[in-house]
Amino acid sequence: MEFDYIIVGAGSAGCVLANRLSADASKHVLLLEAGGKDRNPWIHIPTGYFKTMHNPKTDWCYKTEPEAGLNGRSLDWPRGRTLGGSSSINGLLYVRGQSHDYDHWAQFGNRGWSWEDVLPLFKRSESHQDGESQFHGGDGGLAVSHMRTATPLSEAFIEAAVEMGVPRTNDFNTGDNEGAGYFQQTAKSGLRCSSAKAFLTPIRGKRKNLTVETHAVTTGLIFAEDDPRAVTGVSFQSKGAPRTATLRPGGEVILSAGAIGSPQILEVSGIGRGEVLRRAGVEVRHELQGVGEDLQDHLQIRLIYEVNVPTLNDAINNIFRRGLIGAEYVLRRTGPMSLGASQVCIFARSMEGLETPDIQFHFQPLSADKPGIQMHPFSGFTSSVCQLRPESRGTVHINSPDAVDYPKIVPNYLSAKADQLCAIRAVKFARAMTRSDALSPFVVREHLPAEPPETDEACLEAARNLAQTIYHPTSTCRMGQDDSAVVDERLRVRGIGNLRVADASIMPTITSGNTNAPSIMIGEKAAEMIRKDRSASVS
Repeated sequence: MEFDYIIVGAGSAGCVLANRLSADASKHVLLLEAGGKDRNPWIHIPTGYFKTMHNPKTDWCYKTEPEAGLNGRSLDWPRGRTLGGSSSINGLLYVRGQSHDYDHWAQFGNRGWSWEDVLPLFKRSESHQDGESQFHGGDGGLAVSHMRTATPLSEAFIEAAVEMGVPRTNDFNTGDNEGAGYFQQTAKSGLRCSSAKAFLTPIRGKRKNLTVETHAVTTGLIFAEDDPRAVTGVSFQSKGAPRTATLRPGGEVILSAGAIGSPQILEVSGIGRGEVLRRAGVEVRHELQGVGEDLQDHLQIRLIYEVNVPTLNDAINNIFRRGLIGAEYVLRRTGPMSLGASQVCIFARSMEGLETPDIQFHFQPLSADKPGIQMHPFSGFTSSVCQLRPESRGTVHINSPDAVDYPKIVPNYLSAKADQLCAIRAVKFARAMTRSDALSPFVVREHLPAEPPETDEACLEAARNLAQTIYHPTSTCRMGQDDSAVVDERLRVRGIGNLRVADASIMPTITSGNTNAPSIMIGEKAAEMIRKDRSASVS
């Protein structure tokens, strides 16, 4: 069990790392995944997230602490627990974010992370339906396709945004994502393309230098006896039995366990804030103040409307029509079961004077009290709107020295005044869309909020009562040059040898949109830097 690279977490970034690093046949790579293999058929069906979310076999099923900003509500936080990680249970939506996001990272002193630097990495990963172009890759492995279904209601939603001054677009991934149009999704021929499907499946069993261990829960890092700040391997439990994996000389451990798992592994290994570690019963090995701090997430405010045309509520609630949907998918790989979680996307500015959009809409031609449960008994749609760059900051910290125990998740949603003001503007913008010439003929009534919020205070209260996570936790092992940063611009953990972090936790600030595509890019970037650093050290 000696390896050149040990990757912890087979999620969006981890699968990319395993693929790129094992391409060198002289390097032995170990990929550890706490969950099982991605054999559950619902993983590969685009709408299967209804079955894989909240399922402990494929989802960690985290929950936040009660949130003061959400009137004391605790939220479910699904995170993938299978090969492919969250890319195996997410909504398949492919969004890179604004070019300004990455230029902003570079302005923090993170050299090599500007939009100009990362665009080739996005393209390297991608196999776009339209082939290679200025902004898209043609043979990278990750299948990206256009949404295949348009309805009068979805078209009306887009036109409502156009009436509000938002331009129509057919591509949100050029670096300027302002506009209204249809999502692109990580799917091909009606099947999900997770990070595991894109980067791991093609090489498993073909590269003898790659070892993949599933049901392997990492319990901590192992350090050199003569250097307490040099990592030499990892300890993990495999089906309940303790095991270890050791690095070869010059090797590295790469944590790709996500915004919850990566800081947790650091903390149980004694790396983090001293007061947090001591309170949890962990001896402090290396004081690093930023571990588990700076948690950011997109909070979606879900407004629901009854309409006078059929939606997926009607089809799903009718056993005969539900059967037809299933038959269409089985026979043709088309229809509602081939779609991602949302069809229409809007990036808009909630007020004048903004350089880039600050809110994002996800339109769904269905409605339910909570994603993944019983549809409403009426024809309905969901207009979900989130703030793209929240100022509220939360934490993820361990409660005990046992890596099996879940950490305490405190997002602190809507704690920043700027976030509250944006929530008010977002609710107003969403409700104004339903009064547009394009959309109003379809709308029968507003179902949620139950009481129409006519004042700023009522809009904020509606946000507090209705908002849910949109599943984008980031930044708990933040990259930067300041004393609170956890990793440097080459993703090396500050003050610790042979250890990097490569996943959404390293984002200095959350990207303006869905985070799966940026996480895959981070895996590409990490692999590139690791190979270059290894080559430089040898020469």
